[in-house]
Amino acid sequence: MSNFVLRSVSTARRTLQRARLYATEAPNLAGANAKPSSYGQPLFQSHPHLLQPHELTPGIPAEDYEQRRRSLIDRLPENSLVVCVSAPVKYMSNNIFYKYRQASNFWYLTGFDEPDSAVILEKTSSSRGYQMTLFCKGKDPAKEKWDGARTSVPHAAAIFRADEVQPIDAFPFHLESAIAKHSQVYADTTLTHMRRVARATGKSIAKHSVKTHLDYDAIVDSLSSKKRRPFAPEIARLRGIKSPAEQRVMRAAADISGHAHAKTMRFARPGISEAALAAHFEYLCAMSGAQRPAYVPVVASGVNFKGQTLSSSITHQTIILFDQAKPFSSTLDANTTRTFPASGTFTEPQRDLYAAVLSAQKQLVALCHESAQLSMHDLHRQSCGLLQRELKQLGFDLKGNDLEHVLYPHFLSHPIGIDLHESSYSDRSEVLKEGMVITVEPGIYVPPSSDFPTHFHGIGIRIEDEVLVGKTDPIVLSVAAPKEALELSFLGLVNTPLLGVAMA
Repeated sequence: MSNFVLRSVSTARRTLQRARLYATEAPNLAGANAKPSSYGQPLFQSHPHLLQPHELTPGIPAEDYEQRRRSLIDRLPENSLVVCVSAPVKYMSNNIFYKYRQASNFWYLTGFDEPDSAVILEKTSSSRGYQMTLFCKGKDPAKEKWDGARTSVPHAAAIFRADEVQPIDAFPFHLESAIAKHSQVYADTTLTHMRRVARATGKSIAKHSVKTHLDYDAIVDSLSSKKRRPFAPEIARLRGIKSPAEQRVMRAAADISGHAHAKTMRFARPGISEAALAAHFEYLCAMSGAQRPAYVPVVASGVNFKGQTLSSSITHQTIILFDQAKPFSSTLDANTTRTFPASGTFTEPQRDLYAAVLSAQKQLVALCHESAQLSMHDLHRQSCGLLQRELKQLGFDLKGNDLEHVLYPHFLSHPIGIDLHESSYSDRSEVLKEGMVITVEPGIYVPPSSDFPTHFHGIGIRIEDEVLVGKTDPIVLSVAAPKEALELSFLGLVNTPLLGVAMA
């Protein structure tokens, strides 16, 4: 072999070694069960490296699911029935499907992560308090060659603690029989399709097919208004308070995201693209066990505080607003935003505006506890007052609605959990309770307008933490993500030529 080839191989090897400094290699899982799974999702029986013996889904014990169902049923009047269906498979085009994501309420009640499934809960006078019937596709060797394993009907009964498990094709007939026995039915349409099925009137619902979600909606719509009750608001009240296991999982998700934020800050440098930053973050999270993004990544600069095209390159004086996080093992979401200088050094206006937002954010986080007797709406009003005072000290002459309509055009907070925004049925005026998890994300985005000081034009700052509401103190779940100005500058400076090879 020639000296030229040897030198080329050596150079390539050194390049690869340096590149690996950007991320952490996956742990050695050689001891894990390497056999193909017989189940439609990770379980302790097939994935002991991901779950503990008492867990039904990663981090969440089977007993938690039992308690959720019991708490829901206890809230409902006698002679009640609950119906909940899985999410459909969604397609990008033709038969090219997206990665499956289970319906949040169905997952919350069952932990069952397969499509083509449903559950019926009937309130009873038994010691358990309810009868649970789970419907699923079951084993199908021909389809499993293409779609992966499915859980068998007998295994589903034992693992998911159902009193009875039936094939999904039996769902409409069982539902008709169950509805006839109950005076109140808690169910919602799926709302996943573009058109609605005409309301069925005067017909037996057993004649309807539920092979598609379109037909399921027709069945629910066929119920009389006297018998039908909305299901989502009832379960939303339960989902608002996180169990100790959920709190631990959310902290794990926040830690994964926080460490990835820190490493991405070290990776960032002038000349790199926004898309590369987003991809680096996703890679780091995936290597730590996260299976999907919690949301479409936001990598933005200037006043574009929701930039999602990822088409720009980072310039020397760019300040990067990085809003990205991952759920822990496809269960509970995380949500963190950090803003940092690409070059490792804030300009003076950037530093001053950053300090203003950070000061307000810290004061707001400190109020996130039950004994403060504040609601999310109260916190937002306080955030407006704090930001107004901070900006006045920086020379802003605010008039009318300048703050809330121009500089700070979004709400401070939202609940977070299985869904990134668990706010469809939340009341912003409700006093915060111990066990809630919310975000605290004040921001200032200064457009190039003569109404505001010129040296702040084009600067956008948002700092977002995920906060667990305590009895007397808040717990910042996203603490692993650096946010002090000195920390951010140090992390950015690691990539400057003076300090040598970039790290992450």
